[in-house]
Amino acid sequence: MGYWKTKVLPKIRKVFEKDSAKKAAAAEATKNFDESKEEISKEFEEKKTELGPKVIEIFEASTAEIKTLVKDPKEAGLKKQSTSVQKFLDELVKIEFPGSKVVSEASSKLGPTYVSGPIFFIFEKVSTFIPVEEKAVEPPAPETKTEEATTSTEKEIVVEEEKKEEVVVAEASEKAEPPPAVAEPPAKVEQAEPPKP
Repeated sequence: MGYWKTKVLPKIRKVFEKDSAKKAAAAEATKNFDESKEEISKEFEEKKTELGPKVIEIFEASTAEIKTLVKDPKEAGLKKQSTSVQKFLDELVKIEFPGSKVVSEASSKLGPTYVSGPIFFIFEKVSTFIPVEEKAVEPPAPETKTEEATTSTEKEIVVEEEKKEEVVVAEASEKAEPPPAVAEPPAKVEQAEPPKP
């Protein structure tokens, strides 16, 4: 038991203390960054026109993973691409992107995963320069006879909607004309057979 207390336990404590010290430093860096977000946003708005082409150039030169991460920031992507993220931040520092220097320094000292909030803030500002890719919206194809694909609940909804339309039409016609002597029952909807595997 003496060996564990003198040799092993101090090493384990040292590992955990280092990790907790890193977390504390990251929390402090994040807190400082959060306090300066307003100033960074103002500086960003002032330099927006001159930064635009430079940011687009850096973005286009970056890897596909970084492009995806900038457009859709996720913690898992940040962990996987930590070296690429650091390189991207360093490129932003070179063009004097507002806030990037502080974030890059904290990221290089502590690791990108510890300062993900500030990194995602910078990515959010960078993404304002990136043109949005619009997907071509295709008009819906005319409906073909695919009754096998429709479910019975969809057919019930359609029948209910038809009944509501008939009621609305009937109410409108009652106001204009006297009601007919015999009302026609609603048309039956054929139940489709469930799809066969």
